Amino acid sequence: MQTSFTLAQLADRNIAEADKILRACVHCGFCTATCPTYVLLGDELDSPRGRIYLIKEMLEHDRPADVEVTKHIDRCLSCLACMTTCPSGVHYMHLVDQARAHIEQTYRRPLLDRAMRALLAWLMPYPARFRLALLAGLAAKPFAPLLELLGIKRIAAMLRLAPWRLPAGGFQAGVHPAQGKRKGRVALLSGCVDPVVRPSIRDAAIRLLTRNGVEVVLAEGEACCGSLVHHMGREAAALESAKNNIDVWTREIEEKGLDAILVTASGCGTTIKDYGFMLRADSAYAAKAATVSALAKDISEFLAGLEIPAARPRGVSVAYHSACSMQHGQQIVREPKDLLARAGFEVREVPEGHLCCGSAGTYNILQPVIAARLRARKVENIERTAPDLIATGNIGCLVQIAGGTTIPVVHTVELLDWAGGGPIPESLRGKGLSSGFE
Repeated sequence: MQTSFTLAQLADRNIAEADKILRACVHCGFCTATCPTYVLLGDELDSPRGRIYLIKEMLEHDRPADVEVTKHIDRCLSCLACMTTCPSGVHYMHLVDQARAHIEQTYRRPLLDRAMRALLAWLMPYPARFRLALLAGLAAKPFAPLLELLGIKRIAAMLRLAPWRLPAGGFQAGVHPAQGKRKGRVALLSGCVDPVVRPSIRDAAIRLLTRNGVEVVLAEGEACCGSLVHHMGREAAALESAKNNIDVWTREIEEKGLDAILVTASGCGTTIKDYGFMLRADSAYAAKAATVSALAKDISEFLAGLEIPAARPRGVSVAYHSACSMQHGQQIVREPKDLLARAGFEVREVPEGHLCCGSAGTYNILQPVIAARLRARKVENIERTAPDLIATGNIGCLVQIAGGTTIPVVHTVELLDWAGGGPIPESLRGKGLSSGFE
């Protein structure tokens, strides 16, 4: 794609990066076939190629975002299926992230939109606040259908996604020693949503790792990875979150060393692996950020390198849903399925597995109509495989899909822990599956 940025514009490192990305695009349109919003809506401007043109025009002319550009960029899920498909290696993720930051800086959204985004940014990255909000929302949850009928779709979407009760987690911050001979030492990201909505994921990860000789550190002071605000264009807040975690993990690296920084939410993993890029121009953090990004791994990546005993088949079928941030963002495809098969599960492929379920961070709240259509399509494809249960490696996908099916949805690591001697996941109790592993 030909661009016409001025030399003065190209002196800005972000514009220079955008120029490089834009020039890589050859207009082929392969991306349109795998873009969820284009598949649903059929609008060229709701495809990666269409959005690239909108971003190019906005940045080249250095003009504020307008309502049309904002609408189509907001509809992008950042699923990154386009990057998997693109034969030219267009790094769409960095381009759309820059567009979102530009929109946040130059476009004044309608009042209710601004208020909703501000509320999500204030609540979700902070577990204590988020927990209180969910507890308060329990009283209003039964009224979600009424709010939807009244056209208050975003609030209705929030209430539908909220769990009916908040579980308690077992493991706390600190060091959890390996059982037997120590094979490694890792930091495990607790995150912000997981410990409130599904702390059993973290607990299962710690049990599984320590049982297989890995010392696990839940580092004091670690917090949200920054992805939630990053994808809302709030760059300053995202970078502050990144710096906080880099400082925390750097202390662990320098004091006792880390073999890896493990993440059980693939959306967070994609962002942490990008810290090096996000802070590339910060002289105080560039090197540390690059080190952290190099150590970051999805837990399935790390487990694939351990010698975990194989289990004999148990007759439990699993439809594995690969989160977009896993398969497209991090290019992790085989490891989770191989681990599940090795643990004795029958893994079933999901048709249209490349398409997003509609979760995408805060997308299912901010774009509830499109998200609901994507979930319905995803659930229909999953149910066609007739599995006993559904596994995924991302909390957002887990909550999103569970809201549209009666089939139990669990995190991959919960199943691996169960198969290796841990407790049956709570959502599977009473489902007639426990005899397979207990």
